[in-house]
Amino acid sequence: MKKLKFVRTVIALTALILLISVNESCKNEVDPIIEDVTDYSKPDHWLVTPLNHDKAVDVFYLYPTAWTPDSLTNPLYCEIDDPTMLAGSASAYSRQATAFETVANIYAPYYRQASASRTLVLPEDQRWDILKNVPAKDVSAAFDYYINNFNNGRPFIIAGHSQGANLMLFLLKDYMYENPDVYNRMIAAYVIGYPVTADFMDANTHLKYAEGPDDTGVIISYNTQSPDIAPGTNFVVGDNIGLVINPINWKRDETLATASESLGSYMPVGNTTNFEQVLDFADARIDLAQGVLICSSVNDSAMFHLSSGMGLGVYHSFDLPFYYYNLRENAENRTNKFLKK
Repeated sequence: MKKLKFVRTVIALTALILLISVNESCKNEVDPIIEDVTDYSKPDHWLVTPLNHDKAVDVFYLYPTAWTPDSLTNPLYCEIDDPTMLAGSASAYSRQATAFETVANIYAPYYRQASASRTLVLPEDQRWDILKNVPAKDVSAAFDYYINNFNNGRPFIIAGHSQGANLMLFLLKDYMYENPDVYNRMIAAYVIGYPVTADFMDANTHLKYAEGPDDTGVIISYNTQSPDIAPGTNFVVGDNIGLVINPINWKRDETLATASESLGSYMPVGNTTNFEQVLDFADARIDLAQGVLICSSVNDSAMFHLSSGMGLGVYHSFDLPFYYYNLRENAENRTNKFLKK
């Protein structure tokens, strides 16, 4: 592996767009309800569908916030063909969804996204209302089209990050509840970069949170930050205390998993925007009181140079890249366990 050398450069870490543009001038009211839903029978409305279906299982992937609202009109939602979203979603796919390409056929729909600058200043219940209005309708329609037209009864994984992870919670609480036969085929749900709380799990008793590396039909979730972040100041998590599983040792307690125990991170290397495997890079330890995953082995300043919009010590953009190869191995493991049932 090449030795990691960080430089300040423009890299396509579009996951950070979720939080870059929060400001006091944004609107706080919810726009009128939009009733239309994207037509997923159109190939142009899919970021990725596989050319070959050579795997026994699928992944349904939802990318993070990947668009930049026009500063003049400041719309609440983007169009399905917004150029910044088309570019940003492809970049996110390359550093996130590819972790699963060794185990599954990957399907990734485009979906109309909510504006980060207009939603993150709102109370959480209002944010959920905004997401439910357009993005969740698109995601539900896309998933239903996938199940009825692409899946052909195969077991599947769902995976998403940030806004994509938030929208996965709508699928889990609503679609899976209403379609238990579909839920029975779910190997796992990687809900990364958005907190899954005990309250959410208590309200949705048909769902299960992962307890270790092997269980299936479960939710896996965590949000990564520096140990120097004060409680309540990571605005990705806010006041939520999420359930967390360690993506290196797959424990639920505060046992440290060292960087040497990791299978490797997927990070930009040298003076380029190329991502490569980097060993001995990111450790992981759960902070149960805050409900977050602590990474103490990386350089805060270097990460800030790569993702300054997140704030010093907030590793939101690296939730998947830090633990890329462990997530890949775990998806393979849970798939094998599921197929042996």
